Amino acid sequence: MALSLDSYLIRPDPHDPRLTVKVDGIDQNGRAITSAVTVERPLTLYLNAQEIVTMMTIGDHPDLLALGYLLNQNMLQADDQVTGVDYDEDLAVVVVRTAHHTDYEGKLKKRTQTSGCAQGTAFGDMMEALDKIVLPPAELRTSWLYGLTHTINQTPSLYLEAGAIHGCVLAKSANPLVYMEDVGRHNAVDKIAGWMFRNAVDPADKIFYTTGRLTSEMVLKTIRMGIPVLVSRSGFTAWGVELARKAGLTLIGRARGTRFVALAGAERLIFDLDPAKIPEETSRQRRKGSSDDD
Repeated sequence: MALSLDSYLIRPDPHDPRLTVKVDGIDQNGRAITSAVTVERPLTLYLNAQEIVTMMTIGDHPDLLALGYLLNQNMLQADDQVTGVDYDEDLAVVVVRTAHHTDYEGKLKKRTQTSGCAQGTAFGDMMEALDKIVLPPAELRTSWLYGLTHTINQTPSLYLEAGAIHGCVLAKSANPLVYMEDVGRHNAVDKIAGWMFRNAVDPADKIFYTTGRLTSEMVLKTIRMGIPVLVSRSGFTAWGVELARKAGLTLIGRARGTRFVALAGAERLIFDLDPAKIPEETSRQRRKGSSDDD
């Protein structure tokens, strides 16, 4: 299967010097080594004058992360007028300004959201939005699924450079468009949500791919973004499946090589390519996303 990275609008830059540091150590044989280690740093988010949260992040795309966080927490609505997003690198602060004060500025007290995958999500606000969202009809061709996962697995990434990272991809058919990484998968999702908001992207024909588990958080955020298909190399949680079925989201997990499992929204699948015609993944591809994310 031919590899083309031409469809990407944004993709990882694993050699960005801001995102990793070199650390000396020893390996299993006692030999001296130098290893690339992923950087994480705090970023404090304000909505107008209200401090909302301090997040741990790799630090790229702070403006998109801030917008996406507020959108996915139901603290910012799609029709809110954002008048500015100001980032101060020295203070590690990003301020999202709106034309009018929102209903959510005083709702949350300050809390620290760490890079741990189970931390800091306001499920209540997200659940409030769930019943109001109707996902669009769409299709998922198996040829798209095979082509998409192949391209993502071959794309140079910070994960392959240093590990300790999660990745999320917004795609259309077999073409990946935006690939974001971060120390927490929630951050990677939020960056894509922020990019979609800023560029007024229609979610109806999009596919969302994650290297991580298909948890309730991942499902809720995908639904919140209005995307009808969610795909992962990893597995499911029961609540994630339940929410996907309730919302009519197509949920595809364990998508590796020619294998996948659909536990919700299987009616969108169109089997248009014989899996026997798809080459098996290499051992390097199988390792990608399987250790830090499962």
